[in-house]
Amino acid sequence: MKFLRSRFKIIDWYIMSKYLGTFIYTLTIFVVIIVIFDLSEKLDDFLGNNLTIWQVFTLYYAGSIPFYVNMLSPLINFIAVIFFTAKMADQTEIVPILSGGVSFNRFLRPYFFSAFIIFAANLVSNLYILPYTNQIKNNFENVYMKKMDSASKQNIHMKLDDNTYIYIESFDNRTKSGFRFMLDNFKGDVLTKKLVADEIKWDSLKRSWKLTNYTIRHIDGLKETFISGGTTQKDTILDMRPDDFSVYDNIFENLSNKDLSEKIKKESIRGSGIMNDLLFEQYKRYLQPLSAFVLTLIGVALSSRKVRGGVGISLGIGIFLSFAYIVVDRFAKMFSIKGGIPPLLAVLLPTIFFGLLGLYLLRKAPK
Repeated sequence: MKFLRSRFKIIDWYIMSKYLGTFIYTLTIFVVIIVIFDLSEKLDDFLGNNLTIWQVFTLYYAGSIPFYVNMLSPLINFIAVIFFTAKMADQTEIVPILSGGVSFNRFLRPYFFSAFIIFAANLVSNLYILPYTNQIKNNFENVYMKKMDSASKQNIHMKLDDNTYIYIESFDNRTKSGFRFMLDNFKGDVLTKKLVADEIKWDSLKRSWKLTNYTIRHIDGLKETFISGGTTQKDTILDMRPDDFSVYDNIFENLSNKDLSEKIKKESIRGSGIMNDLLFEQYKRYLQPLSAFVLTLIGVALSSRKVRGGVGISLGIGIFLSFAYIVVDRFAKMFSIKGGIPPLLAVLLPTIFFGLLGLYLLRKAPK
């Protein structure tokens, strides 16, 4: 605390309190508005599933509100900076600060310290909170909101390791069951084992798979051994989970950092075509919070000059640039997943583009 007092003056604390206060207040207002609109839009679905108010808020909005906060944070951060900085400029509060010998870079210090607080909160949220709250939200949506969607995936081919390949004719995500399951083990190019089962089902308690009506062929050169399980069940441990066959596109948001890293390692072997999605999600969690610094820089450089029209002009430009940031971010994700842009570059693209814009505006800002 003594260190902060020695580093920051009264004007610094004034700017930080205005920054963070405006950010929290505006973010709260926006989240409340979104929840109200979302509730009115989904009310028929909630009533149609006979859900109580308690179930809606504990099973859905407990996960949705952190998602909305994370989604709106860059937009609200930008608007908050522009709003109170433009107001300071309009009331001629910035000119005396700069005229008193304070450099513009020194003037930016409380802004960037506040941006660091927002950055740290977003980073902690991305890594340790959102994976679990997203699981609450997405599980609710998949059960109640997307229940009319096809919950089965067809003709699944997957490589489990260097020597093991599996095939499932269809997998039902609701029952966690697969039908017409086949497993092939190879030693080099030679088939050594073939397992066929009518059904494979996930046992969540034992965390293993149950095979029904299975047959196993062991092949050793010209010698073959045949085992038939008939209608009996067999427990087996395989390096795969039901979420590997999910038909929902929000499954990666539910994964913890550890699970996400493990899935990336497995995907490097399996090559099922979801590597870009996984890497984008991983990079996004670490790098997206950097937008707090970039948007703060643009906001201060853009609104620190007193202009005709007052706060309205700066705020209008800020809202336009905020939505431009969101559009660039969405397009970067689409081009990464569908267009072949490296996920790391796609995640950094909005930060790089708007960072350069911020540096340009900084050169034009009043000194």
